[in-house]
Amino acid sequence: MEDTPKSEWIVKTLNLHERSLIRYASWILNDIECAREVVQETFLRLCKEDPAQVSGHLAQWLFTVCRNLAFDARRKETRMAPLGQIEVGVAPGLDEKQTVSEILMVVQTLPKNQREVIYLKFQCDLSYKEISDITKLSVTNVGFLIHTAVRNIRQQMLSETTTQTSRNTQPAQQARRIQ
Repeated sequence: MEDTPKSEWIVKTLNLHERSLIRYASWILNDIECAREVVQETFLRLCKEDPAQVSGHLAQWLFTVCRNLAFDARRKETRMAPLGQIEVGVAPGLDEKQTVSEILMVVQTLPKNQREVIYLKFQCDLSYKEISDITKLSVTNVGFLIHTAVRNIRQQMLSETTTQTSRNTQPAQQARRIQ
């Protein structure tokens, strides 16, 4: 009977965090099946933990364990995969809006540490403190990385808009000069 409260706690935690952990692991690994295995291992490790030990920081604990397992799996796969077989995964649902896909393309050009904090903040909806605990960066550093990443995304999006606008107005200006 003593396991019943812990079992309920595990099920509740699974229902609350499984999807976001799978998205996060999938983002790291570019492989949904491997991501599911990583998340499964994360929850197996949670089963071995005392709920009192992780109760105040459950989300950070889960994301940290998931992150470490995903990076371990990625390193293992990289060592095992021949160069010709490596593929780059694309997140599902990118065709929802053109603007979203453009932003995601810009995000991919950011440095790895900025991409990760942006993903944790906006995809996983974690606080700066939670991101700090997961990435082992200071809260100040997390804030700086997010600020810098957002500024870079904004600048690149504005420069692309300016470039597209000037391309679209050039034929009209040339047509006026001809007349």
